[in-house]
Amino acid sequence: QVQLVESGGGSVQPGGSLRLSCAASGGVFMFYDMEWYRQAPGKQRELVASITTSGSTNYVDSVKGRFTISRDDAKNMAYLQMNSLKPEDTAVYYCRADRGYYDFWGQGTQVTVTT
Repeated sequence: QVQLVESGGGSVQPGGSLRLSCAASGGVFMFYDMEWYRQAPGKQRELVASITTSGSTNYVDSVKGRFTISRDDAKNMAYLQMNSLKPEDTAVYYCRADRGYYDFWGQGTQVTVTT
């Protein structure tokens, strides 16, 4: 069993930055791909960024050049650095640990981009 806890969300003005953290426990972190999803009210859950066990990254087009996903296996942590935030980035952000056959989700953290 793997437990994930997100933190770092909050309110920020357009153009600002936030760094989300995902703390993992209860499993072998290095064996899981890590992903960040987001879901805004009334919208489908969207895969924002992913990083494989070997460090390969992918991003949805709308955040390329602005967001950076990273991981620190020694600390069992994953991160999402978000720069140049836009109002359309407002959503609940979720961390996911993915081993293919099964996965685990965090509780989510709210990100609000507003004046």
